[in-house]
Amino acid sequence: MRVVEVTTYGGPEVLDMVRRPEPAAGERPGRVRVRLHAAGVTITDLRIRAGLYADELSPLKPPFVLGADFAGKLLDPAPSPEGELPVGTRVAGFVPWYTERSGEGTYAEIVQVEPGWLAPIPDDIEFTQAASVPLAAVTAHQGLARLALPSGSTVLVTGASGVVGRFAVQFAAAAGLNVIAVSYPGDESELKVLGAQHCVRRGDGEEILAAVRAVAPDGVDGLFDGALVSETALPAVRNGGAFIALADDRTPVPVRDIRVETVLGRPDAVLLAKLLKQVQARELITRVADVMPLEEASEAHRRAEEGRRPGRIILMI
Repeated sequence: MRVVEVTTYGGPEVLDMVRRPEPAAGERPGRVRVRLHAAGVTITDLRIRAGLYADELSPLKPPFVLGADFAGKLLDPAPSPEGELPVGTRVAGFVPWYTERSGEGTYAEIVQVEPGWLAPIPDDIEFTQAASVPLAAVTAHQGLARLALPSGSTVLVTGASGVVGRFAVQFAAAAGLNVIAVSYPGDESELKVLGAQHCVRRGDGEEILAAVRAVAPDGVDGLFDGALVSETALPAVRNGGAFIALADDRTPVPVRDIRVETVLGRPDAVLLAKLLKQVQARELITRVADVMPLEEASEAHRRAEEGRRPGRIILMI
């Protein structure tokens, strides 16, 4: 089968397509095989490829296969909370690559996954759309749950134009929170449709802080750091507020009794099934920025780093 390997740490050019043997049924007890049709390119993929987590991932070293999000068809029956999913069922999910550290990601034609990592795809959702949902939506949902803010509280979402941030805005608004979104210029109207009450344009820390203080003079009750700006955004949080970080190395040191927690998305089959149904019902909006063949993974990484268009870049397999 075809896979795209990270041959060494570096820029997008270190990605190389090679062939590996296809996994056999039952090769890894407790796992099922999925023949992929689509895989998402995430910011974590970019950071791992660049070597930012090389020490933490040791002894895992290149060559390895990146990729968390996937959508495809089951090659083996899989148990699920709603009963067994038969061979051929369309499923989506994500591999907890960073925590599992096996180096077996989704830039591949076939993956072996735990049944608890996936959920069935509703009939009228395409593979490319389904692959844009799992990691980002689950992470945003779990992050907002960890903020644990009561209805009526004010939350600041950095990186609101990004994939995870857009989901965070929607979940926060649905929970009755007053959302201030830090966005790219031109995204304000769309983010307000998704539930943001106020939008602040991206800028340096002082510019953002001044704009937030104009809306929330005493500081926000909670902050969801989708942009990974870390301590730069911490002054926007009131004393005793809460801060959710999405990467271990972008977690600020707590000050002023602010509760700081790091949330790395954990697979949850029941939650993912619910979120995919919300996408089907258009109660939850996702966005695909580009769809590219697996062979162009290097170019996909370049585009993701340049931030050409908001949304998930999807590799077709």
